[in-house]
Amino acid sequence: MKWWQRLKKNPLAQLGAGILLLFYLVVIAANFVAPYSPYQSQLNASLLPPTQIYWYDQQGQWIGPHVYPTTQGPVDIETGKRAINVDRSQPSPVRLFVPGEPYKLLGIIPFNRHLFGTVGPGKINLLGTDEQARDQFSRLVHGGRVSLSIGLVGIMISFPLGMIFGGISGYFGGWLDSFIMRIVEVLMTIPGLYLLVALAAILPPKISSTQRFLLIVVIISFIGWAGLARVIRGQVLSIKEQQFVQASRAIGASPLYIITRHVLPQTATYLIISATLSIPSFIISESVLSFIGLGIQPPDPSWGNLLSSATNASILVLQPWLIWPPAILIILTVLAFNLLGDGLRDALDPRSIQR
Repeated sequence: MKWWQRLKKNPLAQLGAGILLLFYLVVIAANFVAPYSPYQSQLNASLLPPTQIYWYDQQGQWIGPHVYPTTQGPVDIETGKRAINVDRSQPSPVRLFVPGEPYKLLGIIPFNRHLFGTVGPGKINLLGTDEQARDQFSRLVHGGRVSLSIGLVGIMISFPLGMIFGGISGYFGGWLDSFIMRIVEVLMTIPGLYLLVALAAILPPKISSTQRFLLIVVIISFIGWAGLARVIRGQVLSIKEQQFVQASRAIGASPLYIITRHVLPQTATYLIISATLSIPSFIISESVLSFIGLGIQPPDPSWGNLLSSATNASILVLQPWLIWPPAILIILTVLAFNLLGDGLRDALDPRSIQR
């Protein structure tokens, strides 16, 4: 386990792993962490800024964290800014584990408690509300389920394909190798983003977001396994000449047994590193498609379609709380995967292991 010791000594890899662990824990428990439903609109509360939390009442007495009922007011024609009405006569305490909209914890256990919320008519919108008066923080947490899971589902499809075809091509060689590699070369010449845009644009408009999500994953995975197959082929060409493979072949082991038992496990180091570094590309692809309106469709949230508000110049200037949080989360996620991937690459480097 020397590689594990080296990984623990890499602070950047630890930072990346910590960020990813936090993000995945939050989205797994999204119903508990989010104070409101991502589809629930609040009354007369569209495009509200992040809720201000107060600690003292109007008389200057400390009463603990609380908020006041806030609603939208008229828009100033000259500046375009919206007035905010705050009812300071009804302080609403901010509490942990407050009852709210019922849901099923982990999809099984009926539950109605949320990590935080308010007691009273006031609402706590940590990141404000969108144009449909929905809590932006709740939509961001639930949207992470799509954006963070698409990479994991993608590598579960593309990596087995790359391993199988790359392993077969490298082990058997000959006409089969030439045939598979020609297919790989054709797939590698396809411009991925343009193919995604073209195929996503012709999808039926009435399909559900779940179906659209699966189709996007399949499309990305279909064009993503070719590069992996080519690298695996090169490694298998080298591994199959090793003495332990030759010995296994000499005692009559079947090619399938040799590939699955001896050859492909030797590529595990590369696969782990490649998987870690490939997930960000799936996340970015989904975000780009959703950003331009061809991915996950509202009202279902994803970090990509939450960013689509950036196409509206007035929102970009007057309501920046709708733009920066999903953009920062995408950047942090991609950065964290890259930091972890670089750390794994250094820890699993055979030259480092020898030292």
